[in-house]
Amino acid sequence: MRFLFILCSALLLTSCGGRFHSIEPSSRSPKLYERTDFTVLLTANYQNAYLQEEVALDMLIETPSGEERLLPCFWVEGESGAESRWEARFTPQELGRYVCRFRLTEQGEEVARSRAVKLDVQPAAEGERGILHVRDNWTLVYDDGTPFRGVGENICWESRENDDSKFFKELHEQHDRYNYDYMLPLFARNGGNFIRVWMCSFNFPIDQHDNFNNLRYTASDEYFNPSAVERLDHFVELAETLGVHVMLCMGQGAVPADREFFNGEPQAQRYMNRLRYIVARWGYSPAIGMWEFFNEIDNIQHRNPGGKIPAEEIVAWHTRMGKYLKSIDPFEHPVTTSISHRDLEGLNSVPYLDINQKHIYRNTAVIPSTIRSYEERFGKPYIIGEFGYEWDWSLNFDDFADGMDRDFRRGLWYGLFSPTPVTPMSWWWEYFENRNMMPYFRGVREISDRMLAAGGGAFEEVKADCAPLEAMSVKCGGTIFVYLYNNSARQVRRADLTVEAGIDGAYTVECLDPQKFVWAEAVKDCSGEVRVDNLAIEPYGERIYQFTPEKQ
Repeated sequence: MRFLFILCSALLLTSCGGRFHSIEPSSRSPKLYERTDFTVLLTANYQNAYLQEEVALDMLIETPSGEERLLPCFWVEGESGAESRWEARFTPQELGRYVCRFRLTEQGEEVARSRAVKLDVQPAAEGERGILHVRDNWTLVYDDGTPFRGVGENICWESRENDDSKFFKELHEQHDRYNYDYMLPLFARNGGNFIRVWMCSFNFPIDQHDNFNNLRYTASDEYFNPSAVERLDHFVELAETLGVHVMLCMGQGAVPADREFFNGEPQAQRYMNRLRYIVARWGYSPAIGMWEFFNEIDNIQHRNPGGKIPAEEIVAWHTRMGKYLKSIDPFEHPVTTSISHRDLEGLNSVPYLDINQKHIYRNTAVIPSTIRSYEERFGKPYIIGEFGYEWDWSLNFDDFADGMDRDFRRGLWYGLFSPTPVTPMSWWWEYFENRNMMPYFRGVREISDRMLAAGGGAFEEVKADCAPLEAMSVKCGGTIFVYLYNNSARQVRRADLTVEAGIDGAYTVECLDPQKFVWAEAVKDCSGEVRVDNLAIEPYGERIYQFTPEKQ
């Protein structure tokens, strides 16, 4: 019987339906959170190596803690029936020994399984923290336990050859300026650490063959467009280098998002194959902060040519695809989807969506209450994935540029002082970059870092009053932060700030003018009462106060 078992196992490993030639990891002793690539040479039978119903290679992972996970691999080159090369891109998230095996399937049936490949993971390099996950309503958290808050902006695409803006076409078509190689380093230098990006017909169009309206892509008949794949490879590596995390909005790909898309089985299989490739190729990266299924799914629902798509069909699709995405992402990236302004009943309760999200225009003032309302109702973190003074791109923003700038600024602070893990993300990135608004992120990031350092990721909302100014306040550890905003065209010459939270003993008061990025000279106080009298703030001005106890 033992001989028969060994013989059967050997036949499985070397059967004519599939055979492994070699498996080579880039390192057998990688550091924790370090990308580790596997090159696998094998023989398999298929017509299209990107369709898992024809052929699929999976890495079966046993973690040091004993968990079992699955990582999809992707085809690189080779012919059916001859030697082909496949790759796995892996990031270890635990110290110790990983045991990995590769499983080859054809037509849904396993035809071969490899020998075990063992990785002995060493301590992480300095500064490496791993991949982001949901922690609570206020923060995300890295694998190593370090809390994170995103200071974010939409930079959803690079310049198009033919932009559709009525008033800013010439600006938007500056190809040497509105590209990720220029915008991401500029954003990161000014403190930004989180962006939202689209995959669509003109940005990272991995499954589109032609007609990109973008000079960065080349026509191809291949199933996945090589120029788009290469550009997304470059982008993810650039974001990693800069410490910028990405909400990657994947969309429907190069097919209509009509009712049949959400109900048809061939459409579902196509989408799952696309998801599989995205996770296999880019899921390893800490730069992937979140997967986002759709941009403004309610607009897709209502603009369907055959009439409004029933909400329950879209919710069922998100449930199915969310469950599938969770099953093939061993790194456990958070998952979200977004609405414009119309809720779909049941969507906020889909168990495989970790974070809920909507977009707010012409109503920035409601951002704090919107975040709290949705979190109280559905028990999940909430993000404002887009916001702005105006959404209508047929208008000339220069006619109300000051209003655009004011909303850009206050939306960030409304988010930072609200229970959301990523600040609200402004739209119109070209317009604001051209108005030199990028440096404004520096103050938001500095306060965010101070909050995290003071409280170790703990936040407590406390009541503050500074009439007639708007006031928001949080306590992080023993330190209190206050945001003040003069939402009027009149100067406030005298206002008294009081905070309903005490500090025992002496403390230091610091004040930041975020528009100038200037800190006022620190003042010591020992009254125990948190207050500042006789404040003066210019029209539409802002101040951030920090009250720090001398003994934490």
